[in-house]
Formats: sequence, C-alpha cells, structure tokens
Amino acid sequence: MGIRGRDTEQALRITQPAQPTDSRWLSLMVLCAGFLMIVVDMTIVNVALPSIRRDLGFSQAGLAWVVNAYLIAYGGLLLLGGRLGDLIGRKRIFLIGLAVFTAASLLCGLSFSQPMLIAARFVQGIGGAVSSAVILGMVVTMFPEPGERARAIGIFSFVASAGASIGLLAGGLITQAISWHWIFFVNLPIGLATAVVAADSGIGLREGADVVGAFLVTASLMLGVYTIVESATYGLGSLHTLGFGAIAFGLMGAFLVRQVVARNPILPLRLFRSRNLSGANVIQALMTVGMFGMFFLGSLDLERVLHYRPLAIGLAFLPVAVAMGALSIGVSARLIMRFGARTVLLTGQVMIAAALVLLALGPMNSDYLRDWSFPLLLLGVGGGLAFPALAILAMADATPSDSGLASGLLNTSAQIGGALGLAVLATLSTNRTAELILKGQTTVAALSGGYHFAWGVGAALVVVTIVLAAAALKPQLATAPESLVEIEEASA
Repeated sequence: MGIRGRDTEQALRITQPAQPTDSRWLSLMVLCAGFLMIVVDMTIVNVALPSIRRDLGFSQAGLAWVVNAYLIAYGGLLLLGGRLGDLIGRKRIFLIGLAVFTAASLLCGLSFSQPMLIAARFVQGIGGAVSSAVILGMVVTMFPEPGERARAIGIFSFVASAGASIGLLAGGLITQAISWHWIFFVNLPIGLATAVVAADSGIGLREGADVVGAFLVTASLMLGVYTIVESATYGLGSLHTLGFGAIAFGLMGAFLVRQVVARNPILPLRLFRSRNLSGANVIQALMTVGMFGMFFLGSLDLERVLHYRPLAIGLAFLPVAVAMGALSIGVSARLIMRFGARTVLLTGQVMIAAALVLLALGPMNSDYLRDWSFPLLLLGVGGGLAFPALAILAMADATPSDSGLASGLLNTSAQIGGALGLAVLATLSTNRTAELILKGQTTVAALSGGYHFAWGVGAALVVVTIVLAAAALKPQLATAPESLVEIEEASA
C-alpha cells in the first residue's frame, strides 16, 4: 500500500525521508501519546470542577472560565500553530507545545487562587494548541490512501476516547483520595516521556506566520466568551454586554479583513471553497457544544443534585468514553469504508441528538441505571461514529501543503464552538435556575431545571447539524468489501 507520485515526495518530505510503513505507524503512536496527555487533561478537569468550585469559591458562571480560559487560548492559537508547523517543521512545533503544556500543568496543580488557576489554564491552552494543531496534519500526510487514513484516524480517535476514560477515572479517584490539585500532575510523566517523532523541515519562516491575525481572532474570542458569561450578571441589554460584544465583533471583522489583505494569512479564505471543509467545520462547532455542555453541566448535576462524589462522577461518565473507544478500534473505519463517511456521520448525529433529548427530558430525582446509563452509552456510540467520519470528510480535499492548516481549522472549530457554546449553555442554565427559584421552586429543583434546559438547547443544535450534513456535505463513495480485507491485512 505504497504512496505514489508527487504526493509521495510531498508526504515524505513533511514526515521523514524514505520512511518504511512500520515507522509511520510508530510515529502515529508517538503523536497519539502526546495527544493523550491533552485529552486526559480535558476530561480530568470536568470531574474535578465541583471540588474546584468549593475550594476556590467559584460561582457557576465563573467556574466556566476554568474550562474556557483553556479553550479560548487553544481555539484561538490552533490556526497559528498549524501554520507555524508548516513553516518551521511540525515535529519542532509539536515538541515545543508539549513542553509549554507540561510546564503549565505544573502551575495549575500549584494554584491557590482563582486568577492563578485561570491564568495557568490559559497557558496550558497555548501549549495544547501548538502541539495538537499539527497532529492531524501529520497523520493525513503520512497516510494519504483512504483505507490507511481511515484506520489511522480511527486509532487517533480511540486514543482520544481512551484518554477520556483515563481522565474520568483518574480525575475522580485523585480528587476524592487526595485533592484536585494533583489531577494536573498526571500530565507531567506523559509529557516528559513522549518520544521524538519523525523530523520535518517545513517551508521556512520567510513565508510569514500572520501573528496579527492570530492576535485579532484570539482577542475577539476571549472578549466574546467574557461577554456571554458576564451577561448573566449585567443583563443582555446592559451597556457592559453591548459594549464588549461590539468590540468582540469589531475584532472579528478586523480579523476577516486581515485575512483578505495579508500576504500570508493565518486562515486563507480560499480553503472555504471546499464544500466539505466549510460544512464540516460548522457541524464540528455546533456538535461540540452539546458534548461539552453535557460533560460540564452533567458533572455539576451529578454533584449538586444527585450528590455524587468525584469518583462516582468519573464512573458515571465512563460509558461515553468506553463506547467511543470501542468503535474507534477499527469499527468506525470499516463502517466508513463500507457505507461512506456521510452516512456514518448522519447515523452518529441522530444518536447524539437522541441521547441529549433523553437526558433533557429525564426527571430531577433520577436513577442512574434507568435515566442516565442508556443515554450516555448512546452518546458515546454516536460520538464514536460521527467524529471520525466528520474528520475524514473535512480533510478529504486537503492538499499536503494545506493539511496542517486544515487540521488546525477543524480543531479550532471544535474548541471555538465548545468555548462559546459552553459559555452560552452555562449562562442559559444559570438564568433558567434563577427564574425557577423566583417561581418558588427549591434550589435543587431549580438547578436541575437549568441543567436540563441547557441539554435541550444542545440537542436542538445537534438537530441543526443533521440538516446541514444532509444538505451541505458531498457523499463519498463507499469502498468495495474486498478493500476492507486489504485494510485488515495491512493493519495486522
């Protein structure tokens, strides 16, 4: 299953010269190990959020910044990270990002105040963006053939799901047995032990990196999330909300103008000529909102309404990660090759929407086995089908020279959608809770009502993505059954 022609030269130049197939799979494992550290951190924090809230005195809206500070830095710098990988070498950028992420994890663990933790999480997001921006680009250039690429992305997705499982369990166990501070120290051995990956030289800094564009988009997103979160305090029609919202929109407008006039923009608008890439990024952004909202508000619901302890919260979310991981070990790849990526994506989206609807309609005094276990399992199966298929559709039209940027763009859409969406859902949940309290409901009942309302909004957004996927994404031809045999033989 060799790589042919001009694409061979480009792919090998980006990864490493004359690299045998086995070395490519080894490089994939190393990249996955680095990404594992980032994924573990994302889920491990969700489980510890209730303990962090109590220890440092966060409000619910303020607590969102423990997640959002990371997501905004991560989402705002992914494009720049991907571009820097193209310019000075993806291996170099990957390792620099891991170093920053590991150091910031140490600072998070040592945090003793709200500002210190939020600042450390922001730096952590910078490291995560710089390192992970180049990973998917390296994967698609190392594995240009459809069968290999589907399996490689499946392995990548499995590592993400396995990391989620590790994070859920480790977060609950460490928080309950020791302290939430220690959850961040889990990242240190993984970061220090990550091996050196295949070398690449990049195309040179002379091509430019558009730092101005990166600053504009990051500042716009930070102000946007800040405005949404604080609207719960100041009101949607207040001068504070309208003023900061206008500044955020102005900065985003300046970013778009910059992309038109810059010699080497961080986000060349020509990329959006690809219908699949454009549609996949919108779908990724909206679909991520429901997933992020479920984990963030779900952990608070389990702790504040059902009175679960940290370890129990981690175990409660385990079906999501296990189901996603199980599907990612070749199952999603085989389904995609047999039925086509769009068909698999639509199936997964329907499952995600159904899971969120079931959770939104669940009772306040819920029973885990009756009201939570099946929706969470359905959510995991849906995610395990939808996200690998969406990645393949998004990267289908990417050339080797644009793969790093396309990879960064897809990750950016997920993080931006997650950050802005989480801010919106947390604010809607808080406002709904306040309304229910004014109507005479107890605090616990009002909290439950707020969480369930937010999950309903998340489900509605996923339904919108189903319509977009059916209307906007081009279907890809499924691979013949005999090709599936070749994939299995190659991966054996």
